[in-house]
Amino acid sequence: MRNIVLLGFVSLFTDISSEMIYPLIGIYLTSLGTPYTLIGLIEGIAESIANIIKIFSGTISDKYRKRKIFVLLGYFGSALGKLFLFLSNTWPLVLFARVIDRFGKGVRTSPRDALIAESTSEEKKGRVFGLHRSMDTLGAICGILIVYFFIQKYINDFNVYKKIFLYATIPAVIGVVFLFFVKDSGNIDKKNDEIKKVSIKFYKYIPQKTKIYILISTIFAIGNSSNQFLLLKSKSIGFDASYIILFYLVYNLSYFLFSYPAGVVGDNIGKKKVIMIGYLIYSLVYLLFGLINVKTKSFIWILFLIYGIYMSLVEGQEKAFLSELSPEEHKASVLGLQYTFTGMMLFPSSLIAGSLWDLVGHQAPFIFSSIISFISFVMILVLI
Repeated sequence: MRNIVLLGFVSLFTDISSEMIYPLIGIYLTSLGTPYTLIGLIEGIAESIANIIKIFSGTISDKYRKRKIFVLLGYFGSALGKLFLFLSNTWPLVLFARVIDRFGKGVRTSPRDALIAESTSEEKKGRVFGLHRSMDTLGAICGILIVYFFIQKYINDFNVYKKIFLYATIPAVIGVVFLFFVKDSGNIDKKNDEIKKVSIKFYKYIPQKTKIYILISTIFAIGNSSNQFLLLKSKSIGFDASYIILFYLVYNLSYFLFSYPAGVVGDNIGKKKVIMIGYLIYSLVYLLFGLINVKTKSFIWILFLIYGIYMSLVEGQEKAFLSELSPEEHKASVLGLQYTFTGMMLFPSSLIAGSLWDLVGHQAPFIFSSIISFISFVMILVLI
């Protein structure tokens, strides 16, 4: 339980840092005159790198039976990326900063999730991952409140973005400090010869059901473009930066409030059912985001709230579901494999979204995502 609590605080402070920055990236880039296609390119590259790296960090972590060192290096990299963002003043520099930040996320995530899974019993995994997501999202809420304060105070000052980017490095460093008190799991058998032989060929030992789910989640990821487009949609129908930050706060509050209950429900009725419900909600929410306009824009508050429910249902429970389906000695590798395949789709998904926005209109990327999500729901229903 010690590791779970400490890692929860690490995520809390890191998300304070990340969410001080994230809702401003799209607005900052548009203020620099960056087209939506390029915004999609930047977010797609950054998020894809994060997820592709996860398979390598997960596999190496399994091979050498070490978790903490990867987690530590990963969180340090993310803190460094936020410092580079402060130094940026053109979109290529923003891209570089985002890549460094997301590279750190890629290094840490699979080993961290494996460490969480190894620090609790099988029957409590859903609750534990739900708790971790709750602390993570609580940090996000705090970060958004901080950035809202700065935006309100310096609403007409363009340099407010740079100030926020600099201050965001402080909680990121605090999160790294907490990691020094985390211990590698005592459940790892370093004497097991089979474990020492872990390699990229571990996929041979993955159950068929796990492979099918990874395929479905990869297809879903094609329509799961960056959340920046949700925030930019708000901007396109007439809301300013302060309102956009409040929408993002509503989303994170909803995410926070429902994460732990979603874990309890997942333990009771099955994580597969919870994920299916999440996919359906995603499909509906994105369809409505596509249809919303200036006349109906007041409904956007409800859409961000429901979108938070989707995240609480899928984000934590997906990890717990894969953890259940994975062989013990390949747990981090399987998590990393899923992250990698879904991450590979984040580049085309965000690029597609940005291109559809520029070429067709602001409704198109959301309707596209809605269709892809519904297809993924049907696949889970039929194939798993």
